[in-house]
Amino acid sequence: MLAVQNLSVNYRGIEALTGVSLTLQAGEWVGLIGPNGAGKSTLVKAILGLTPYRGKILLNGVSLRRQRRRVAYVPQRSQIDWDYPITAWNVVMMAQTMALGWGRSPDVKAKKIVSAALDRVEMLPFRNRPIGQLSGGQQQRIFLARALAQHPDLFLLDEPFSGIDKKTEAIMLSIFADLSGQGKTLLVCSHEWGEALNRYHRLLLLNRRVLANDTPQAVMTMDNIQQAYGENIQAAMHDQNVIPFAC
Repeated sequence: MLAVQNLSVNYRGIEALTGVSLTLQAGEWVGLIGPNGAGKSTLVKAILGLTPYRGKILLNGVSLRRQRRRVAYVPQRSQIDWDYPITAWNVVMMAQTMALGWGRSPDVKAKKIVSAALDRVEMLPFRNRPIGQLSGGQQQRIFLARALAQHPDLFLLDEPFSGIDKKTEAIMLSIFADLSGQGKTLLVCSHEWGEALNRYHRLLLLNRRVLANDTPQAVMTMDNIQQAYGENIQAAMHDQNVIPFAC
């Protein structure tokens, strides 16, 4: 479904990504992992068209530049201005505003889509609440609802499980499983290690280039981790309090 072919990104003479090639199939739930500065966010920004790149990004064989609306993005919570005066309803309505065109009032269909998305993440009763008054988990669910209301084929999620409560985690896992079953594709930037990685069908281990692309057990070996994290391996393993799947 999604094909990234020989993608490279250069920032002021520094190669942030070099020759990255990968394919994500319909229905796959893939974890994108690697150390800080590995290029995970850069790869997501390239897919979203937010940074210049060399190479090709195709969705079902067609340039992604021509079909951006088929891709939804859930950013890290740290990237959001939670003091901005906007309600949960209006955040989710943004997905339909983009589809309808700026300046056009939402119609009955758009309102039904937004209501259904909020209900799916169990946030409909909070629809009139300013986002800054919601808990961290509730905020994350609102932005997931915005992605759902877009009705995309590809979901890009940046640290969706960071700083959330157990209820939100369970809701999100259920939704992700449903989306996968519907043939949607999910690419998740993650700092998780250990057993939590078993939730993914496949892992992409990145450090400026793709170092490993396989099942969690096949990717999280000592050799691969050493190659990705280098001298920082012991600190990374200590911070995560985990051991690799295999040595």
